[in-house]
Amino acid sequence: MIIFLTVLATIFIAEMGDKTQLLLVAMAGKYKIPHILTGTWLATAVLNLLAVGVGAALGSYLDMRVIKIAAALAFFWFAYSTLRGEDDDGEENEIKHRFGPILGIFISFFIGELGDKTQLSAITLAATYTDHNFANASYVFFGCTLGLILADLIGLIVGVVLKSKMPAGLLNNLSFAIFALFGAASLREAFGLIFGAGSRISVILTVGITLVFMGICVLTVYRKAKRGRE
Repeated sequence: MIIFLTVLATIFIAEMGDKTQLLLVAMAGKYKIPHILTGTWLATAVLNLLAVGVGAALGSYLDMRVIKIAAALAFFWFAYSTLRGEDDDGEENEIKHRFGPILGIFISFFIGELGDKTQLSAITLAATYTDHNFANASYVFFGCTLGLILADLIGLIVGVVLKSKMPAGLLNNLSFAIFALFGAASLREAFGLIFGAGSRISVILTVGITLVFMGICVLTVYRKAKRGRE
């Protein structure tokens, strides 16, 4: 029980203010609550299984440059789809594609959290407390999982409250800004790993790609407004 509570408190504190907690604020403006809970909880369970089971071994082989670029692309896509808006294809479309949002949330949350400080904390805690003991490993797993879920629920609640209090469309704009910001940050980290954290080319590439993405978004908004006038 001491292991469980120690791990839970450590992961809860580590996750507070983390980017995945803020992503849930953004997701609340785009997706339905059951989809968010299902996608994020599945991702949390898989991430902690990796951390407690084989996470330490995998950490030696995972190329963080690839992970950061994948995260950047995922965040940019979510920002773009938030800006573009949902398709109004009716209830039939919702039923037909009911697993689409869950899978998208799962992938976004998984990539965003993979290799993050919270998962690295989980790997460290597993190495400290597991000691090749299955019971201890299960305590670490459940402590990590519950700590992450409780912290991220706070982000989700904040997002739901903002959605109910903010004027229509404002939370979507906030969601776009959060996703785009994390996309740019992930790109910066990826290019920093490739070319060096202080290199000028990493900054130039990050700014250049982000500007291209913003140009695409501006064009999308213009076309959307034009269709609305027509």
